[in-house]
Amino acid sequence: MTATPATTAPADWPDVERLFGVRGEPSRCWCRFFALTGAGWNDSTPGDRKKQLRARFDADAPAPGVLAFRDGQPVGWCAVEPRDSYPRILRSQVFKAAGPAVHSQPEDGPDGSIWSVTCFVVAPGHRRSGVAAALLRAAVGHAIGHGAGSVEGYPVDPVLRPKAGPADLYQGTLKLFLDAGFEVVSDAVPGRAVVRLAVRA
Repeated sequence: MTATPATTAPADWPDVERLFGVRGEPSRCWCRFFALTGAGWNDSTPGDRKKQLRARFDADAPAPGVLAFRDGQPVGWCAVEPRDSYPRILRSQVFKAAGPAVHSQPEDGPDGSIWSVTCFVVAPGHRRSGVAAALLRAAVGHAIGHGAGSVEGYPVDPVLRPKAGPADLYQGTLKLFLDAGFEVVSDAVPGRAVVRLAVRA
């Protein structure tokens, strides 16, 4: 059977809480892995991380991600915020290996004009049915709507990393981003790319 197309919207806290639930990795991470330094992550509990994500919704700022829905139920999440919101991305091997051209912000853009897509969560039973692609389109639109000059991702290439399982693919696959119009700006780490979509001249 053909799955009902997913609808998307900027995330709200009650639906994120419903989607992440009380079991599995989302309920332990609360999408804070890239938002914390290594020390910050080690010193935090799942309850701390949940409070930290909730605080992002309570802040006077754009929602820190987008949601996908089917039949009124949240079935997917994609985290997207200004790149500076993710210190672990900035310190990662993939990012450091990419070189200065990737590290710098666009000269004609304000600080934070590069937004990062860092994480996908798709509910069991809804995977491989177009939810991730819908989330990525929505994430790009969300970033554009809040002044992004470009959007970055840090996907895995399963062709070069055939042993990568679902737990390794939460940052998305390279094909997912390329199909959405992103271009590879660094492949310095085999099987891990930095991709970018320019959205403003």
